[in-house]
Amino acid sequence: MKIEAIRTHILDHPLGRAFESASMRFDRRQHVLVEVICEDGTVGWGECLGPARPNAAVVAAYANWLIGMDPLETEKIWITLYNALRDQGQRGLTVTALSGIDIALWDIKGKHFGVPVSTLLGGRFREELRAYATGSFRSEGLDRVTAIAEEVAGYRAEGFHAVKIKIGFDVAEDLRVIEAVRDAIGPDMRLMIDANHGYDVLEACELGQRAARCGIDWFEEPVLPELLPAYAQVRAGQPIPVAGGETWHARWAMQAPLEQRAVDILQPDICGTGGFTEMRRIADMAALHGIRLVPHVWGTAVQIAASLQFMAALPPNPPRRAPIEPILEFDRTENPFRQAVVTAPLEHKGGVVAIPDSPGLGIEIDRDALCRFAPKA
Repeated sequence: MKIEAIRTHILDHPLGRAFESASMRFDRRQHVLVEVICEDGTVGWGECLGPARPNAAVVAAYANWLIGMDPLETEKIWITLYNALRDQGQRGLTVTALSGIDIALWDIKGKHFGVPVSTLLGGRFREELRAYATGSFRSEGLDRVTAIAEEVAGYRAEGFHAVKIKIGFDVAEDLRVIEAVRDAIGPDMRLMIDANHGYDVLEACELGQRAARCGIDWFEEPVLPELLPAYAQVRAGQPIPVAGGETWHARWAMQAPLEQRAVDILQPDICGTGGFTEMRRIADMAALHGIRLVPHVWGTAVQIAASLQFMAALPPNPPRRAPIEPILEFDRTENPFRQAVVTAPLEHKGGVVAIPDSPGLGIEIDRDALCRFAPKA
């Protein structure tokens, strides 16, 4: 079996109301899927984290090395592609584009052998995952405190056991939001906060010290991801566990944060850090350092499926009679093509998501949806 072609599919939808994190403004949703086609007709699907068009361009550049290779040789392909652009890009788009390709290759491998990717990774430890709702961005034209409190109350009503909200704008206002959210969801629902690297060290420490009384599970990306000593200062300067890693690409970017214990919780994204091939290594590295791994997830049902397959095979750490189970990040922001791209949506039921058990990623792509959400210009 040989690779015959690689295609990308950009998905685009303008939002009715723009929303913001501390570092970005979203007035439309854009994602890119990767399709790898084999000579025998087998097709695999992947997704890249980050800007759609730049990722698509790098995927196209990789095609020169991919065509004619055996898609089952995922390790060989991974190092071939990484090394091809190593001198100009050990992180960033070269790795996010490679991630989408690698996921598609594992999808092909699962289909070839007739088993889910999780089986190829070593076996399934679980058949479903509890999900936590991610949303609560700052929406244009709405009172932030009131709107977010109402939003998270809805997540509680849907059955989610946990919610993650966006902060990083202003310490005083962020504290008002956190307090309003805790009041809205009650004392028993888990609450995480994500600053999207919007604070400096002093702000992050102040926020953590004052917000801790609200019972926060983790404080995500408090400061810029390049500043590992600043992460260490935030860990030492406030009591909430610190999380990060969605913008650290491949094992080499994970090494220093783990060795320096810059985070309590590591959050690699399978569509950004190198696909299944690299996520396995990163999970082993996190376990070796005794650091909890909770994958970051932000994309379509393709990314959700890939994350589910990986998390199904994630070994308990530590193994025990009642192990700590991983939880799935579940984006609830506006995105009409998130589930539309697959024929059977990967939705939650009472805050729980079943892990597909069909071959590969366990999904089928709806090609009509790819056409329907293609950019209009």
